[in-house]
Amino acid sequence: MAETTVVHLLRHGEVHNPASVLYGRLPGYHLSENGRQMAETVAKSVAGRDVTALFCSPLERAQETTAPFASTFHLDVTVDDRLIEALNIFEGVPVGDTLFRNPRHYRHMWNPLRPSWGEPYADIVRRMRGAIDTARDAARGHEAILVSHQLPIWVIRLAAEGRRLPHDPRRRQCALASLTSFSFEGDRLISVGYSEPAAALVKRPTVPGA
Repeated sequence: MAETTVVHLLRHGEVHNPASVLYGRLPGYHLSENGRQMAETVAKSVAGRDVTALFCSPLERAQETTAPFASTFHLDVTVDDRLIEALNIFEGVPVGDTLFRNPRHYRHMWNPLRPSWGEPYADIVRRMRGAIDTARDAARGHEAILVSHQLPIWVIRLAAEGRRLPHDPRRRQCALASLTSFSFEGDRLISVGYSEPAAALVKRPTVPGA
């Protein structure tokens, strides 16, 4: 029987974002104090797991979320650019009704299936699948944690479950500091799980796609 490997995709914790902008890949966005507590809470919840590899997005909020896991498991962290947030034309724009009511934005919204305002879903799936494959190989027979962002995690889950990639951002099951877990027998995906160890700390609603 093939050995079992689990790859956990962890969404980063809450970010200090008083202007409620869609920050995307913009630099300078760090975890709030609550976000740091989220990361600590999840790290404690998995402390007894057999985690042997840690990977994270290059963005500050992801690296800060990874820190307590590196301490808990005494592991070095590998920064993987493939785990980065999806590219979005509206980076820096306040999220809310004004985003959709501004006529200057309409020219970017012609194709929600691709989507036309950002990185194509198919490209996100391709890079996230590559990052997962790398982590699975690094943690054969054990577990790996990859810290990434809401949209990349949700889209690779949709692909893994054979669902359509276009979706309503308000319906993503990928809360702050949540774990989406891919279990493999050898190279074969056998299940996808989801949990929210820091649910008590999540203040809803959050910024979609952040």
